[in-house]
Amino acid sequence: MDTETDRPRHFPRESLRLSSDETGARFWSVSLRSTQLTYFEVGPNCRFDRHSHPSEQITLVLEGELFFETVSGITRVGVGEVMAIPANAHHAVYTKTLAAKAVDAWSPVNTKYLNGP
Repeated sequence: MDTETDRPRHFPRESLRLSSDETGARFWSVSLRSTQLTYFEVGPNCRFDRHSHPSEQITLVLEGELFFETVSGITRVGVGEVMAIPANAHHAVYTKTLAAKAVDAWSPVNTKYLNGP
């Protein structure tokens, strides 16, 4: 079967349009059948309340800092650092006074953030 997810695709910068989510953070997302990359811009004092999802999540902070609340406590993740969240693990994420930019890799695709070009 030849579908768009079966062929390599290029996404020029202008096709990666930011959308807003319920927290006020902005994101764009690109996905294939089982893998997804999401770019986030998160303002100061923004919070993603405690949640879990069936997707594994790996977050790389590009600018600023993010704070992850997990069963292990609170972890500050700064520029160039990574947080890996297993599938179905409960966590919350927030910023303090600094805004943040980050990318998330997901597997399988997290349908909450499907908005690809």
